[in-house]
Amino acid sequence: MSQLPRLIVCISGTGTNLQALIDACHTGTLAAQIVLVVSNRKQAYGLQRAAAAGIPTLYAPLKGWAEREAYDADLARQLLPYQPDLIVLAGWMHIFSGAFLSHFPQQVINLHPALPGAFPGMNAIERAFAAYMQGQITISGCMVHYVIPEVDAGPVIATAIVPFHAGDTLESYAARLHAAEHHLLVQATRQVLSERQAQELVP
Repeated sequence: MSQLPRLIVCISGTGTNLQALIDACHTGTLAAQIVLVVSNRKQAYGLQRAAAAGIPTLYAPLKGWAEREAYDADLARQLLPYQPDLIVLAGWMHIFSGAFLSHFPQQVINLHPALPGAFPGMNAIERAFAAYMQGQITISGCMVHYVIPEVDAGPVIATAIVPFHAGDTLESYAARLHAAEHHLLVQATRQVLSERQAQELVP
C-alpha cells in the first residue's frame, strides 16, 4: 500500500477550515495525511485543533524578521524536511514571496473567500457584503487557487458561488460562505492530489 500524500496546512486563526481537512482525512473523504500545521500567530486556536488531532505544529512568527523574503526562505527551509506533497493555506494571513514558493513549485494552494478577480486581499467577505448592500452584486463565493506572489491571483482550481439572500446580515452570509469554504477546500485538495498522482503515473 502506497503512503498517503503528505499535507502541510498553514493557518493564522481559528482553524475551522483546518478542522474540515482533519475531519476529511479522518473519515477517508480525503485520502491524505496532515504532517504539520504551521501558524504565524501564537494564539491561533487552530494550533489547539491540530494538537487535539495529534498533528505536529510549528509556530513561525514574522516578528523579528526585517525582510519578508528572509522569513519566507527560512520557513521554507523548516518545511522541506517534511516532504509535503501539498501545502494548503487555510486562513494564512501572510503573502508568500518567491523566496518561499520557489521551493514548492505548483505545490501551494490557497483558500480565498471571494470569486476569481473579485475582492482580493483582506476583508473580502465584508467588502463583498458592502457591495451587495449597495446593489453592485448579487452573488459572491469562494475559490481555491494555486499561489503566486501576486495576491489571490494564481490559477483557479475550484470555485463555489454563494448567493446573497434577502434579509441577509453580514453574520448570516459569512456563516453560509464559511460552510461552502469547508466543502470546497476538501474538494479542491482532493482534486489537486488526484491530478498530481495521475501525472506521476504517466510514463
